[in-house]
Parts: sequence; C-alpha cells; structure tokens
Amino acid sequence: MAEMSALETMMDMGFSRNRAEKALLLSGNQGIEKAMDWLMEHEDDPNLDEPYLPPEGCVLPPPPEKPIGEPAELTLEEGTEQIKQNASLSEEEKKEQLRRLEELMKQRQQEREEREKKDEIEREKARRRQGQELAMIRQRLQEEEMRKVAEDRRREKLEDIRARQRVREKIERDKAERALKFGGGVAAASPPVPVIEPIPPSPQSQSTKREYEECRLQIRLLDGSQITQTFRTWEQLAAVRLYVELNQKGAVLEPFNLMTSFPRKVFTEEDMEKPLQELGLVPSAVLIVCKK
Repeated sequence: MAEMSALETMMDMGFSRNRAEKALLLSGNQGIEKAMDWLMEHEDDPNLDEPYLPPEGCVLPPPPEKPIGEPAELTLEEGTEQIKQNASLSEEEKKEQLRRLEELMKQRQQEREEREKKDEIEREKARRRQGQELAMIRQRLQEEEMRKVAEDRRREKLEDIRARQRVREKIERDKAERALKFGGGVAAASPPVPVIEPIPPSPQSQSTKREYEECRLQIRLLDGSQITQTFRTWEQLAAVRLYVELNQKGAVLEPFNLMTSFPRKVFTEEDMEKPLQELGLVPSAVLIVCKK
C-alpha cells in the first residue's frame, strides 16, 4: 500500500506512471525524494520511458524502516504518505508537508536550470572555439592562395622580361650580322639594302631608296597617345614591335598588331622578319597599334 501511495503521489506531481515506477524501483524504494533524484540524474537517458524489466530472479529490497517519533528525520515520502493515510494529522501539518515538497521541487528545478545553463554556456564556448578555428583555417587558405597567385604573377612577369630580353638580343645579333654582311666588317657603316620586288626596279628608283639610311615612324598607341622614333632602314619590323612593347602604358600588355592606315595593311608575323625598307615604310610612315 505504501508503494502504491508513493506511485500515486509522483503521478499527481506530473510524472508518467512508467517513469514513476522505474524511479521508485531503481532507487531502491527509498522514497519520493530518492526517486526524484534518480529521475534528475537520468533525465537524458534515451530509454527512460521504456518499461522496467527486472532481471530474472531479482528481488527488490523492501523500503527501509524509519524510527517512530522522530519527525525531523522523516522523508518527503513519509510525510506525504502520512498526509494521505493518517487522518489524525491536522491541516497545518498537511500544509507543512506539502510546502516542503513544493520547496524540494523548486530546488530541484532550479538546480536543473542552472546545470542546463552551464551546459549551454560550455556548448556555446565550444561552438565559438570551433568557429574561430574554422575562420583561422579559411584565413590561412586565403593567404596561401594569395601568395600562390602573387608568385605566379611574379614568375609570369619574369618570364615576360626574359622573353623580351631574348628578342632584344636577337635583334642586336641580327643588326651585327647585317652590318658585318653588308658593311664589310664595320658595324657602324650603313649597309646597302637589297631591294626585293616582283619586278626589278629602275636604276633611278633603286638609287633613290638607297639614299635613305633612317626611317622616321610615328606610332599611335592603343590609348590614343603617339610616340615617334627613328630606326635604321635595314632594321626588321620586329624591332618596332619591341619598341612599342617597351613603351606601352599599363601593367598588362595586350596582344596587338601593327598596321598602316593608307593604304590599309595589317602586318603579319612573316612581315616581322622583313626590313622596314622592304615594307614601304621608308623614309617615314604612320603606324597604328590595334588589338588582335
């Protein structure tokens, strides 16, 4: 009868029958207070609402007996049972027992809220630590990517400088070879420029072309600005392209072609190996830089 009264009391307090029975049995039938303590400790158990099946052959111990006449040592279960069973108790005593029970419930509830609050704070700290670690990892990856991009740009720029240097060296070698070939070993002498025409020119026009040793070119760049430079008549058109590359404004040099406006002609890669005189740019001409 005592166990049934404790069960009913816990059910009146809002606990399900299954939880109340399990808490009373697993706490050793030591009263409502012990059963509530057990529920507080195991409230996060996934199998809390499953029916309790005692091991085969297991006999639960009887509830401990309390000495009579010592009201200070009575538990909440004993006080509640006395309220329900003993009709001789006064209303004041019943109220006192219920007040103690309510205070215990409030205390347990407060302890649980404080424990949940501490757990939430710890979880929030863990989330913040994880977020900071992820942010640091992302920052390191971004820095590594930026360093890689900068290194690639430096390498491309160095390769471009080396390529231009090779072109300049080739032009200088070509100049020296032409000077040696046409000048009889004297580099400073002006070599005679051969005339390449489908039809042999007349002696008068051939002598006129050989009179010019320099070619003055006015070059219009992509940004609309103009530069003027003088070249030797036997220099290749590749020398003019290199000069434009070295004087082109802007960090990124866009691919371009050289062309004349009248008559309109766009020079090809094959034309880059031809001397300026052969291309009809002597003694002066206007070249336009256009995008490919």
